[in-house]
Amino acid sequence: MAVRNIGVVGHQGAGKTTLVEALGFSTGLTTRLGRVEDRNTISDYDAEEQERGMSISTSLISMEHDGVQINLLDTPGYADFVGEVVAAMSVVDAVIVVVDASSGVQVGTETVWRMAGKRGVPRAVVISRLDRDNSSFEDALDSVQSVLGSECQPLYLPNGSESAFSELIDVLADEEADGRDGLIEQIVESDEDLMMLYLEDEAIDEGDLRSAVKTAALAGSLAPVLPMSAVSGVGSSELLRLIADVLPDPSEAPAIADGIDGNGAAGAFVFKTTADEFVGRLSYLRVVSGSVVSDAHLDNAQTGENERLASLSRAAGKTLSAIPNLETGDIGVVTKLQHTTTFNTLREKGSGLMVPAPEMPAPIFAAAVEPKTKADVDKLGPSLARLVEGDPTLQIERDRDSGETILSGLSESHVQLSAGRLSSKFNVEVEIKDRQVPYRETVTTRGQAEYLHKKQTGGSGQYARVALRVEPQPRGAGFEFNDEIVGGAVPRNYIPAVEKGVVESLPRGVFPLTDLRVTLYDGKHHDVDSSEMAFKLAASQALKESVSSARPILLEPIQTFRITAPESSTGDIISDLNTRRARVLGMEQTDDPPDSTVVIAEGPMAEFLHYATDLRSMTGGRGTFSWQFDRYDQVPQHVAQKVRQDAEAAAAG
Repeated sequence: MAVRNIGVVGHQGAGKTTLVEALGFSTGLTTRLGRVEDRNTISDYDAEEQERGMSISTSLISMEHDGVQINLLDTPGYADFVGEVVAAMSVVDAVIVVVDASSGVQVGTETVWRMAGKRGVPRAVVISRLDRDNSSFEDALDSVQSVLGSECQPLYLPNGSESAFSELIDVLADEEADGRDGLIEQIVESDEDLMMLYLEDEAIDEGDLRSAVKTAALAGSLAPVLPMSAVSGVGSSELLRLIADVLPDPSEAPAIADGIDGNGAAGAFVFKTTADEFVGRLSYLRVVSGSVVSDAHLDNAQTGENERLASLSRAAGKTLSAIPNLETGDIGVVTKLQHTTTFNTLREKGSGLMVPAPEMPAPIFAAAVEPKTKADVDKLGPSLARLVEGDPTLQIERDRDSGETILSGLSESHVQLSAGRLSSKFNVEVEIKDRQVPYRETVTTRGQAEYLHKKQTGGSGQYARVALRVEPQPRGAGFEFNDEIVGGAVPRNYIPAVEKGVVESLPRGVFPLTDLRVTLYDGKHHDVDSSEMAFKLAASQALKESVSSARPILLEPIQTFRITAPESSTGDIISDLNTRRARVLGMEQTDDPPDSTVVIAEGPMAEFLHYATDLRSMTGGRGTFSWQFDRYDQVPQHVAQKVRQDAEAAAAG
């Protein structure tokens, strides 16, 4: 059976899920037309999706129509879940970009358009919701063509607007149709013979034009545009015809990996993993080579582990239908894989097949995750691991300084929503808090102090006197310990205890100490009462007092940023950076995205904890940034005073 793998993409709220619902109804996959508002669509079956009225993860909706197996990947439109789009884009052969007839092209539309262009897959555009008040096909088409490009040409026109929209007009069949010349111009661009006829102003047979539509779409010179009302079903049959006749089968589309032999040994690429409370782990895969049969044994190319594919299925949202096999290019689901996760390749033993993982967007917002109860503490680690398995744009780490569990994602709301999923899916209740800024303390001048530790509690006592000198080291040099003892003032066997007492004290204050040299220059012992513990305790107190005498200052982590945003937003970004104690280092022009500027800056981590949210607001969702740690620098005095006060208050409880 012929196969079509189609990504349904677009801005949040453009009508993607409703479009998929309409196609499912038209092909007989369902017997009723679900509505997002009624929480009964095939795609949005997750409880959180239904509650929020938006897609959170990609759904696979497989259906048959006129001998064609159509696998639709209904992707989220909200920017926080762009990782789902990236994963889906890695396995589809074409995309349908959905544009709301009232809103036109929005930032999410531009994002997915560029992604499909980089992947090199054919693109079609559906202008949706034309039955609604204030909808305008003409305005939406103008928006599409001006922003996305002149290759976007309508194959069909609506016969009316709003409630009068009831059918589609075939542009190629109507010589008087608006836009026919523009459509023909894009069609003939990829056919030399037709181009010659067009340039010589010769008549071109309608049948030849229709045959060339697919060639033009595959070449990228044409992105067919269709008007549609998914709710009333107007345009569904024409869209299904476009999928079958114009969009490519897997053999005609760009390969998802280089060097794949479609007739070779069985191999598949897992592009999505989810956890189902009843079925367990679900692995969504595309067969990239040979035939994968139910109950087959394949090796995981990344881990070397052997996997048994016990049950293959087609998916219509949450509904799985068992099938015996999947052929090259087809997409399906396998349950309960033990050693395989997202972006793993499964292959026959001895095969060299390896499908590269797509490049996922890097997390830009991080927060601390704290379990609410003791029971939540025990379940948090495994639950976070399963959460990240299903969303590769999330990252988990343990902060070595604070001991906090840090959850990082694509935005503040992304992390908050992911925390909500811990509760709804894994019954783990957590709080999301700002992560602690890892401040440090150092000294700015030489200081020294001595401390006598002396106790007599009956029997043997405790005795140790330690004299330490502290001096600043260059920024980033860390800690150094020196010993200047002469004449046995501190016996050699106790000097390691002094160093250990100092080293163990460095991280124990309100702020860890760094970039200093500590020198043991004098001391005293007792033949009976001295011990390693006594010298450790004396060293710890001597360090504390010597640091106090060396004009200590607070240090904070400084990060470098690359902020990419529309040129028109540059002024706002720079003004905002100035309020964050940041310094602009330079600017660069870039065409990815077009007409954008990259602002290179450095600034303190403390001022950028919520920058992902603020940048999105400043740029209408078009701004992105990356960051990396650069160095530690002194905190300004007025800021340091407040930081110390807040830290002392927190320590006091």
